[in-house]
Amino acid sequence: MIKKLLTTAAFALTTFAAHADGLKDLEQFLRDVNSAQASFTQVVTSPKRTGETVARSKTSSGRFEFLRPNRFRFEYTKPFEQTIVADGQTLWLYDVDLNQVTARKQQEVLGSTPAALIAAGTDMRALSEVFELQAAPAQDGLEWLEARPRNKDGQLQSVRVGFRQGQLAVLEIADSLGQRSVLTFGQWQDNVALKAERFRFTPPAGADVIRP
Repeated sequence: MIKKLLTTAAFALTTFAAHADGLKDLEQFLRDVNSAQASFTQVVTSPKRTGETVARSKTSSGRFEFLRPNRFRFEYTKPFEQTIVADGQTLWLYDVDLNQVTARKQQEVLGSTPAALIAAGTDMRALSEVFELQAAPAQDGLEWLEARPRNKDGQLQSVRVGFRQGQLAVLEIADSLGQRSVLTFGQWQDNVALKAERFRFTPPAGADVIRP
């Protein structure tokens, strides 16, 4: 009887561990979610300067959408309006207050960024060539994985991705300067009907367009 109970408990723990795995959640997310839209809140915390007792932080919020492969849109609405659009070829950044647009080749700037974890293709193997991926302990009701870029030359140090019941919930981003950015997603909707035209960006009339 005791042996049977132990065997049952071991099986239950094994089944739970197999399910509770951020890597498996990421693999399922890449495979099953072709598009999504959500609200987000972003808190950016800078390292404390000499003499400071509390780290400085800034909070912003807005809407987020993506469509595989390699298309996404961040629309910041508070405290300042800013739009970031990736159309598959070009990454556009529009600062409303400055009426300024910065355009960069998407392939050159998004290879090992958090956006690549979310909106790239569905190939887990290709993603593993860019990031070192490993499951992290469950915390705060979420299943976590940690991604570290294999190319150590960039500013990105690590990304922690949190899933709640297979749904993307949190991104925690740390850079080499000690800055930490946490994006929390809400009102998440999977596989919504988004078209590629949604991710096309035309600079507003009169805006300064910078192409570094």
